[in-house]
Amino acid sequence: MNTSAKILVLIPCYNEQDNIVRVVEHLRETCPWADYLVINDCSTDHSAELLRSHGYNFLDLPVNLGIGGGVQCGYQYSRLHGYDVTVQMDGDGQHDPAYLATVVEPVLSGKLDMCIGSRFITHEGFQTSFMRRVGIRFLSAMIRLLCGRKVADVTSGFRATSAEMTAYFADHYAPDYPEPEAILAASLQGFRVGEAPVVMHERLGGVSSISAVKSVYYMLKVSLSLIIDRLAIRRQRHGAGH
Repeated sequence: MNTSAKILVLIPCYNEQDNIVRVVEHLRETCPWADYLVINDCSTDHSAELLRSHGYNFLDLPVNLGIGGGVQCGYQYSRLHGYDVTVQMDGDGQHDPAYLATVVEPVLSGKLDMCIGSRFITHEGFQTSFMRRVGIRFLSAMIRLLCGRKVADVTSGFRATSAEMTAYFADHYAPDYPEPEAILAASLQGFRVGEAPVVMHERLGGVSSISAVKSVYYMLKVSLSLIIDRLAIRRQRHGAGH
């Protein structure tokens, strides 16, 4: 891989005091050729103190924007500083930086505009719960129905984007749980979206922000958002044609 390319890893962080130091140190040790930016989304624990005391590169957001808003700030930062590839990697330790090059390479070589690290290609490592896998399959089927794009791991937050895709997301990104919506939007806008095999782990510590009850809400919200997004883009195209 061309390690002379400018690569930025975005690490969204909300109450990850149990994980964030290990995540950043593992990334720095494994991929010294990549820059990183932690996006602290108004954590109420000691995350900001840890980031500051370790001298890490981070944005300290003045208001809580949620995962989508926080990552969009990262995309804006990446566009502003001219990075060739931008990678999103969770702050809970589930994403292994040993697979960073695997996710980056299809984008860096020009094969894809967005490459998603998928746990469902080799089916190794942590596969998440049965109910979440059912939900992921449902969302995958919806996306394929709405835009014809087949993506297995539609909720994976481990993904790399080209400079052009990054610029688009800097201006257009869903505010809540945006991963499935980003795939649909990118596909409908003509960007090339694909997957690469990765192995994921269970979170190092702390608690996931998506509980069992929130999982049901998440499914309903994302499903409705995908349909609305599809209709909105169709209306835009119809209007442009006139």
